[in-house]
Amino acid sequence: MNDATKRSIFRWIHIVFVIPIVGYIYSPFAELPNYAPIVRFVAVPVIVLSGIWMWKGHVPSTTYFKKIGPNKMLQITEYKTA
Repeated sequence: MNDATKRSIFRWIHIVFVIPIVGYIYSPFAELPNYAPIVRFVAVPVIVLSGIWMWKGHVPSTTYFKKIGPNKMLQITEYKTA
């Protein structure tokens, strides 16, 4: 999957999960308790994580490939304790 496809997927996730927040803001006051758990525990974390991924998503992959290389296996070293 190329980077443009990943950005597009995360962008749409970001947009779709904003819909409950809009409903939370514009719903009548009596219906806020129905929206509160969904917005607090599902929508906001997904929006934050997808936003961070769109903003800084390239950092983990570039850091990973810079340290161990694209075709090398991660080597685990054992430390001897005295």
